[in-house]
This record gives sequence, structure tokens and C-alpha cells, in this order.
Amino acid sequence: MSIATNPQPSVTFETAPDRYHHWKLTFDGPIATLGMDVQEDAGLSPDYRLKLNSYDLGVDIELADAVQRIRFEHPEVHTVVISSLKERIFCAGANIFMLRGSTHAWKVNFCKFTNETRLAIEDASAHSGIRFLAALNGICAGGGYELALACDEIMLVDDGNSAVSLPETPLLGVLPGTGGLTRVVDKRKVRRDLADFFGTVAEGIKGKRAVEWRLVDAVYPTSQFKQRVAARAQELAQTSDRPAAGPGIVLGPLNPAVNEDSLRYSSVSVDIDRAKRVATMTVRGPEGTDPSTPDDIVAAGDRYWPLRAFRELDDALLRLRANEPLVGTILVTTEGDPAAVLAVDETLAAHQDHWLVREIVHFVKRTLKRMDLTSRSFFALIEPGSCFAGTLFELALAADRSYMLDDPDEPNTIGLSAMNAGPLQMSNGLTRLQTRFLGEPARVAEVLQHTASFDARQAHDVGLVSFAPDELDWDDEVRLAVESRSAFSPDALTGMEANLRFAGPETMETKIFGRLTAWQNWIFQRPNAVGEKGALTAYGSQSRPEFDFNRV
Repeated sequence: MSIATNPQPSVTFETAPDRYHHWKLTFDGPIATLGMDVQEDAGLSPDYRLKLNSYDLGVDIELADAVQRIRFEHPEVHTVVISSLKERIFCAGANIFMLRGSTHAWKVNFCKFTNETRLAIEDASAHSGIRFLAALNGICAGGGYELALACDEIMLVDDGNSAVSLPETPLLGVLPGTGGLTRVVDKRKVRRDLADFFGTVAEGIKGKRAVEWRLVDAVYPTSQFKQRVAARAQELAQTSDRPAAGPGIVLGPLNPAVNEDSLRYSSVSVDIDRAKRVATMTVRGPEGTDPSTPDDIVAAGDRYWPLRAFRELDDALLRLRANEPLVGTILVTTEGDPAAVLAVDETLAAHQDHWLVREIVHFVKRTLKRMDLTSRSFFALIEPGSCFAGTLFELALAADRSYMLDDPDEPNTIGLSAMNAGPLQMSNGLTRLQTRFLGEPARVAEVLQHTASFDARQAHDVGLVSFAPDELDWDDEVRLAVESRSAFSPDALTGMEANLRFAGPETMETKIFGRLTAWQNWIFQRPNAVGEKGALTAYGSQSRPEFDFNRV
């Protein structure tokens, strides 16, 4: 049997609750319930059926949207219960036939997005005061258990049949793709020997043993399960610092103009040069006077510049990832007034305790993380007319290199703000300035204390930009940098960039994206998993897998 390599569909990442196929989102005061009810025939491709609440990327796009809308549209929600609307099954995990028929790049991007969605759940718990309770009303396997692991607490029905499991190793010859192994030992602190057994027993663990091993927090018989879940959800809601009532703001559609070689939003544009495999991504700064008080920010809603611009940037990054695999280099540019960006930053910093401002700041943080984790080369080009200041200077710090034109006849500056000093941390728990100056930690305070703007020479001398060519060398130096980048192996570049972007301490998040993703990326190409007689290929057929038993 050979693995299908059919082209994957072009993906749109925008949706809304009235268009969900697979989730039911309901509200009861401070409690929201996300009911999983995956429609078998509503996958992104007709080549597989989503049986037993198994999921594909489309299911997770809806989940990500639901979590986002709860954060912004429903500040009165303090607890989210994630359960299943199907009897005796919570979730069978990622759809195996979808994985088997997908290209390697699609599998990797699928795992990356689902990882980011689960981390967004944990971010909401850590920073938004929303508690997540997984109510496992049936069998919970693979990616289904990984979703549960992202929640604050897990409750499992004790019906003699329901269990939690990570069966990828014994059944498919692969690894759990969205952080399951890492969360079991790092987050739930399951003993290594018990986790080893758990990861190799396909049928999983149920009942009191699942509680004793810390795989779940509680088990209850079917007769008590719903009542116990409801009571615990109310208890968790009491620990939240979110408002007691709304209103929230509505996240409207982005409505980009999508053409063959471009994307156009209100504050973001992407232009693709297919011959060179290069895209130019431009973010435009705020225009006019932006709101300066929380009430005005709420009134502006999703049109408030930092929320609008970074929602558009997030969508553009996702579209480039999923739909433009041949675009290997992205040139990041900005347009606008640096002072206007810094004024917005001042407002955000002054009102971080307000629930909506808090959500906006953390959304900007998550979008920048998305850029960090995107397997493309990013070069920031800082030219006259740019507004690489404060929050938008994070784009230059997130880039693999930055080039700043040094032309005394044309003003060209960058600037820093309080937003560069802590709120926008990377996956490693450090700011991008701290990561940049890991070998010179005193430099962070030095550049932050510099309240004036930096010209090109100053920025280069203190290490805020990579290179500062003059007007005579600019065109050639940038052109040669882009051309040489495009000539390298994309596989080697992806590996190099991923190694270099996360200097400093390791966190659960960097383990998931670095250690786990690297292993999964490798295993997904090994014959033992995807060869003609590999375990993933053989699953669901009459044949048995045949392994090469050489350890590598």
C-alpha cells in the first residue's frame, strides 16, 4: 500500500459559531460549554470520514475560533467545560486516515496548529482567568486526551469502559503530535515509569488507576457524572478575576481580498513573487487618533488598531503556512508614523489590568509567537517611512535578520516602548530583547532606558539591527541576501532557524515545539511509520506492520 500525496485543499482559517460543523458553543452565566459533535462527512477532504469524534484541521480551526471568541466576546465566562455530545465517546484523536493520506508538510502544519490551539487554551487559563474543565464522558484517545491535557482539570466517567490513552506508539508507530508526552510528565507530573507504561498500552488506563497515576483528577459513575462536572465548574468559576458581566466585543470577519499573488487586509498586505519564492508582508501602523481609555477601546471593538492589525497578521501567517509552501522567504516591512505606534503602546501599558486590554496584549503575544514558530525565513527591512517602533519593532526582533537603511538625507528611526520590556514574551519565557542579548543581559536595560529613537547607526551599534547598509549598498546587499537565502535547502533552513530562535531556558512550550516536533517530523518520514509496511500505512487494513528493528 502506498501513501497518498494528493494536493491539500486551500484553507481559510476564519469561521464563526453560526458556521461551525463540529462544535456546539453554549452559555449559562459564568459557564460556557464546548460540546464536541464532529460530523463524519464534514471534513476538509472527502477522502476520509471523521468517525468517533476524530478530527482534522477544520475541527481545530473551529475550536481555536471558539476559544478566541470566549476570551473577547464573553468576559462574563469564567469556566469552559469541554465535553462530547456523543454517547460513550469523548474523542478518538486526530483522524488516522487523514494523516495517512496527507503530505508530510500538511501533517507537520496540522500538528503545529493544533499545538498552538492547545497552548492558547493554557494561555487563557494562565492570563485571562478562564478555567478549563475537560469532562470525558467516554473513551478519550490520542489527540483527544491531548486536548484534555491542555485543560486545568480532567474528569473521567467511570462506566467500566471509558479510558484515557496515548496509543500512537503501539498502534501507529508515531508519537502523540500535540504535546501529550510532554504534558503527562511536565504538567501532570506523572512518574516516568508509569508514563512509559501508559504510552505503550493501546487500551489506556481507566478508573481509580487513572486518578492514582495523575492521568485524570477525578472519576465518577455515570449516574453522578454530569452533576459533579457542573458543581466543579461553578467552583472553578469562583477563582476567576474576569468581569461578572459583559458586554464583550464582537470579532467581525476580516474580509481579505485574496488574489493569486496577493492578500489585502485593512492594515496588512502580502505580495508574492512566485519566481523568487519570496513574499513581502507589510503592516501599516495606526492612522489618526486611537482610543486612550478602556471605555473608548471597548467602543472601538475589533476596529481598534492593535487588535485589527494583529488579527490580520495572524490570518496572513496561517494562510502562508498552509497554502504557500513554496514561499520560503518573507520580507517584513511596515508603513506609518512610529510616534503613533508608541502612543498606542502607552495606552496598552497604562491599562493592562482592564480585561479587554489584557486580551489584546496577549493576542498580540500569541501572534508574534506564531511568527516565531513559522518555518519561513523572515528578513525585516527598515526603510524611511517605516514604523518599526514598540510593538511593531517586535516584528524586527522576531525576524531572522534585520536590515536598516543608513541614509543621512532620509530620516529612518526605530523606537522601543514598555511593550518591549515584558508583556510580549516568547515561548522560552523571555522577551525578544532578553533572548537577543542573552550574552549581554545589561544591554536590555540600556536600550530600554534610551527614551529617544535610534537612527540606523545607533541601532546597529547597540545590536538592535543586524546590518545598516548605506544608500549605495542597500539594494545590492538586500538583493544578495534574499537570493542566497532562496538557494539554500529549505529543510536545512527550517532546522537551523528553529534551533536559533529559542535561545535561553527550556519551557514546556519549547519542548513541545522543539523537541517533540523535531522527533515527530523525523518519525513521520520513517518507513516504520509511513513505508509500504509501516504501522500508519497498515492501520485499518488486513495487513500487519513490519518494522526494521535497527535502533538509529
